This record gives sequence, structure tokens and C-alpha cells, in this order.
Amino acid sequence: MIGMNLALRTYGRIKNRLLAKAVILMYHRVVELESDPWLLCVTPDHFAEHLEVMTRLGRPASLNRLVEGLKTGHLPDRTIVVTFDDGYADNLYFAKPALERYDVPGTVFVVADAVGKESEFWWDELERLLLQPDRLPETLTLSLDGQPVEWQLGQASIYVEEDRREDRDRNPWEAPAGSRLAFFYSVWQQLLPLAEVKRKNALDQIAAWSGTENLPRSSHRVMKSDEVVRLQQGGLVEVGAHTATHASLSALSRAAQQEEIRQGKTLLEDLLGSAVSSFAYPHGEYTPETVALVQEAGFQSACTVVARSLHGGANPFLLPRFDVRDWDGDKFESRLSEWFRTGREI
Repeated sequence: MIGMNLALRTYGRIKNRLLAKAVILMYHRVVELESDPWLLCVTPDHFAEHLEVMTRLGRPASLNRLVEGLKTGHLPDRTIVVTFDDGYADNLYFAKPALERYDVPGTVFVVADAVGKESEFWWDELERLLLQPDRLPETLTLSLDGQPVEWQLGQASIYVEEDRREDRDRNPWEAPAGSRLAFFYSVWQQLLPLAEVKRKNALDQIAAWSGTENLPRSSHRVMKSDEVVRLQQGGLVEVGAHTATHASLSALSRAAQQEEIRQGKTLLEDLLGSAVSSFAYPHGEYTPETVALVQEAGFQSACTVVARSLHGGANPFLLPRFDVRDWDGDKFESRLSEWFRTGREI
């Protein structure tokens, strides 16, 4: 009988380890904007609806609590973790008050070198240069790594309100050929793998070509130093690292990856005066070498963008996350229920 009881308890622990499901949610911004080509924004009203659903259908927990549960094998079923990438200022002014109102913990992965700078993230600057003007010249030629790359815009040189409306709920990679959004995506693909200095040079070329003034928008700014400190005050929201410059790590040498990872951690720890234990891979890109470097840097966990749920046996340095869009409460509830039921994206 003793042996049978021991076997049952062991089976129960193994079953819980394998079947207990948790989901990590990936947000970026809580704000309402006219143009949002990457669908990063969730309106404050919808975010409040999401939080209400989370508290009703699951068990919101901090990322550190989830990682602890993975290590001990005691991960409560229907655990929900909220994360944000990049460190936009609206995370402090709109997301944090809502999290506090519903008592839901959150983690914000901050691009350390962007803190306090007036410039926009490069993908936002590209959106401002290519998707804001009503009219652009018909031919764009960029010198990238000493080689000319040319685009013929054709009809996409003119961008009317009807085109903008159609693009608001469309992923850039699904944009119709010949459209302004498809042109934007094509240029973005060319700029993505470039080193920061070369990408800045390309953006300067585009600004001169488009005739658009270099006026960064306050609506797209990253938090200032004091705002990052305020974000973590109170203990409900944790600051995590997102490299120094939001580099595509898998495209870098080992030494360059190490510098991005370590510098991002050091800058934030010096600012906060406390340890930064969590990390998120920019663009979700990593290699086995990247994962090892993140561990060596002293992090306790790292998040990917792989869309699936997790259980007690998950690797804390390869945590999956579901990308959340600007859904109303009913749509979000449907998605969350499906993620818990199937463990994967619909």
C-alpha cells in the first residue's frame, strides 16, 4: 500500500509537470494611434478588457514567479504572465495604471540604449518617412553596403485615405504587391539586418529623398531614465532587458552578441540600482550560442516569440509567448481560451 501511494504521488507530480499550462502574453504598446503598421498598439479600453478577462479566467503571475514554478515543478494551471517589449513611454502612463487597477504583474523589456533619446525606434522612423506622406517620388535608390538598391513605386507613390484604411488591419508581409504598405515592408526587410550605423545612414537617405523633416514624435518616444525607475516602483512591474540597441542577435558575431546582451543588462542595472534577471530576444531571433550567452550574462529567463503555451518542463531561456493584438474583450477571451485549450496559435 505504501508503494502504491508513493507511485500515485509520483504520477500526480509528473502529470502536473506535463499538463499544467501557462501562457505568456506579448504586448508592445497601450495607446491609440492612426498608423500602426506592425499592429503593436492595444487601446487603453481594450487593454482594460483584457485584464478583466485574465483575472476571471486565469491566475496572473509575475514572470519571476512563473520561472520559479518551472524550476520547482509547481506551476499552477492557467497561469498568465503579461510582458511588454521595447520600453515605450505609454507602458508607464497607460499600461502600468491599468495593471495596478487589476493587480496584474507585468514585465517590460527595455531597449537600454534607447532610454532618454529623442529619436524614434528605426522601424517607427521608417513608418513616418514612408507611410505618412500622401505623395512620394516614384523611384527610391539606396546605397546599402556600397551597392545600389532601387524601388519603383508606381501607383504606390500616391497614398490616399482609402489605402490607409485598408492597411490598418493588414500585416505588412500580406500587403498586395504594388501597394505602399508592400513597399514599406520591402524597404524594412533591407534595413533589418544592417548594423545600426549603416541603418541610420539609410534612413537619412530616405528622409532626404522623401522630403520629410526629421521631427521625432512624442507619441512614439521611449521612456526617459526617471520614467524607467518609476515604472518599477511599487514592485508590480519588473524591468527586463532587450539588448542595448534592439539588435538582431542571430546576425551578429559571438563578441557582438555578448556586447549587446551584457551592455543592455549593465545599463539598466546601473539605472535601477538593482538586478535585471529577465531578457527577451529582439525580433525573437537567437541561436544556441545566443541562449548560452544570455545564461552566462546572469539572466534567469529569456522570452522568445514562439506562439505556444508552456508546462512544467519548459526551458526558462526559451519561453514562448503569444502576440496580443487590439482585440475587444470578447475576442481576447476567445483567443485566451483557445490558447489554454490547444496550447498553440489559432
